Amino acid sequence: MSERAKDQADPSEGGAEAALAPPAAASCSSAAPGSRATPRPPGGAGRAASQAAEPDRPATVTASAPGRAGILGNPTDGYGGTVISCALAERATATVSAADAITITIGGETTVFAGREDFELRRDRFDCARAVLKFLRITDRPLAIHIDTTIPVQAGLAGSTAILTAMVVALRAWSGQDPLEKHLLAETVRVIELNYLKIQCGYQDQYMSVFGGLNVMDFRDKEYYRDLKHEIYATIETLEVGGELPLVLAHTGQSRVSGHVLRPIRERWEQGDAAVRDGYRRIAELARLGKRAILERDWETVARYMTENHRIQQALGASSPVNDRMIQAALDAGALAAKLAGAGGGGTILALATEPEKLAEALLAAGAARILRPIPAEGVRIEAASADRPL
Repeated sequence: MSERAKDQADPSEGGAEAALAPPAAASCSSAAPGSRATPRPPGGAGRAASQAAEPDRPATVTASAPGRAGILGNPTDGYGGTVISCALAERATATVSAADAITITIGGETTVFAGREDFELRRDRFDCARAVLKFLRITDRPLAIHIDTTIPVQAGLAGSTAILTAMVVALRAWSGQDPLEKHLLAETVRVIELNYLKIQCGYQDQYMSVFGGLNVMDFRDKEYYRDLKHEIYATIETLEVGGELPLVLAHTGQSRVSGHVLRPIRERWEQGDAAVRDGYRRIAELARLGKRAILERDWETVARYMTENHRIQQALGASSPVNDRMIQAALDAGALAAKLAGAGGGGTILALATEPEKLAEALLAAGAARILRPIPAEGVRIEAASADRPL
């Protein structure tokens, strides 16, 4: 087995991942990452079973996680690089409660998982739930999961990752488990996305959904995937920038799966393609340079770095005609710079402008499906929890 194959060994075989699964009989409780754990209801598993049988007193936990926009350095998070990224106000929300069967509701559509075959991926909207439940080994415990999101779907804004993160936190809290340390939580979500949801991914999305904020993230020595037990944690530094960020996101309206965009370039990188390797080294350097420019609110310099970042991605084939048209519309409307907010191939573009509101109007007129603004929003959190006694 090659070194890379060893690093990507299926974590379902056990090891560190198995230790993250809820206990076979857990009481209902809730806790947010970094917060105190809510006391468990008395009575242990018997009490949990009792609550499940009392529809007027269900234990419920709701967690949410934000989307994100890559400002500089993307997509080098999967290549040992550096990325500056900002969270969004838009969030994915997962609510877990007791039920008579495993019932999943997403976007107003509901399904019931009745047998083992229902947990196999089907390339539909319920795959996120299948992946999380299989990883956590919750395939025979009656519960209901209700998922909502205000993050555009398949838009290059980490919407799927936010759903995964919110589900993991809500399910662990509902199962009475203590919150995971933030780095471990981010890496856990990465394992689920890669090995259970089968999506090629880097590390930016998972760390941003957990940490939130405006961060410079160092992914040194993370060029290759490792199993969870041996994964190297990223270095996360929060950037404190006073005032509103002069950034605008324009969703093109064209959905895409990030793994389909990333995989061909990944293959070229692994084969030693000089254009990809040199290009990604430079993109990572732009993020490191951009840290100072952002802290000093030197937006003209940030714009130069964003422009170069995009030109490299464009030359490598990560962009698309719909991206390029929206980027050109932003520049024509007075933006200082515009680039991909995610992997490319559709999705969303990020523009920097001295008058963001005017730019937003121009992008809507140019056909943008939706306008969003990056803000250093909080990372994953427990929104609400109820049990048989006050928290």
